[in-house]
Amino acid sequence: MEQKDNTGAIFKNDFKKTETQPDYKGKCLVDGKEKEIAMWLNESKAGKKYFSVKFSLPYQAEVEQGGYQKPKQEEGSDLPF
Repeated sequence: MEQKDNTGAIFKNDFKKTETQPDYKGKCLVDGKEKEIAMWLNESKAGKKYFSVKFSLPYQAEVEQGGYQKPKQEEGSDLPF
């Protein structure tokens, strides 16, 4: 299925084991670039429920010297996530 620009899909994370892992995960296409979406369901001090959302580049393992792998980052990216 071809994804249209500036759209995406999010699914419940059935593999969540810790609170730091997202409740929902998905992918989207933004300005022609694929991104991953992570969402957490939170509750404010006032008792209102809301989603916290994080967008990131798709995970791609890159082999470094010494044999370990790290995620590939877009050049010039200074995003903290």
